[in-house]
Amino acid sequence: MDTKRDILAIDDLSPDELRDIIKWAISAKQDEGLFEEFMPLQGMTIGSIYEKPSTRTRVSFEVGIDKLGGNPLTLLKGDIQLGKSESIEDTAAVLSRYLGAITYRCFGHADVESLANGATVPVINALSDLHHPCQAAADMMTILENYEHYSELKVAWVGDGNNVLHDLMLATAALGMKMHYAVPKGFEPNEEVVKRATILAKNSGGEIKSTHDPIEAVKDANVIYTDVFISMGEEHTSGELINKMSAFDYFQVNEELVSHADDDYIFMHCLPAHRGEEVTDGVIDSSNSVVFDQAENRMWAQMSLMTFLIHPAAWEAFADLH
Repeated sequence: MDTKRDILAIDDLSPDELRDIIKWAISAKQDEGLFEEFMPLQGMTIGSIYEKPSTRTRVSFEVGIDKLGGNPLTLLKGDIQLGKSESIEDTAAVLSRYLGAITYRCFGHADVESLANGATVPVINALSDLHHPCQAAADMMTILENYEHYSELKVAWVGDGNNVLHDLMLATAALGMKMHYAVPKGFEPNEEVVKRATILAKNSGGEIKSTHDPIEAVKDANVIYTDVFISMGEEHTSGELINKMSAFDYFQVNEELVSHADDDYIFMHCLPAHRGEEVTDGVIDSSNSVVFDQAENRMWAQMSLMTFLIHPAAWEAFADLH
């Protein structure tokens, strides 16, 4: 039996694998009649565990699994004894006897690592406090749909040094893009993730640059990306929330800021957006915005990831035809 693989961070894939997974997803999206006959997950049930509420992640996985011929099983926080009366590892071992794969949207990254360690089927991190690989795969898919020569692109991040930035940084570095990120002082991304991204960029010819100046980050950028300043599940007192928001006073992506980017830039946001905080209506509703393409692409990218992990022979057969 082949050794099972997990995707807990986007750099669990090699740069070549990431590139191929994105191309597969784009081809699948364009092949309207494909899923009338192509059902690599037929006869399988794929379980998805959610500790946090979800719109895009839950719907995109459920619909994507169904398109691939599988049966989606959604398990909410209160439905199972995960980490309560039963250890995460034991729950993973039990679920592996029923399921073809498990996706897990959790708070602490250590929990998805424990689930993967205990599972004998593939585990996909559907979001943790440290990584969001499914979002990064969809983001790269969206960028490649808009730019043929993606290795020449400059991607600018403006906002918090959070999990979305972590995997965006790793993915852009793997594909040889320039990543310039602007975060307020005290809200920098995880140092270990930055080191991994820097190594990837060195190998690919990409670039990682940090700044505390949003204008510097977005100057001549082809892609501008932001996310909410206050992430779901962050525990703060009201005073701490006020202090955090004040640190982001000059980090809103608005019409003045994007005027420093390339004329044909695209605007990206993983959603949900807090309009009027990290982004203005004028930017997110502009013709440059691709945020709803991103949302749709979560499904296609995840379908590629699931097929790649669960039924690699079917994934390769489809890739060979496209």
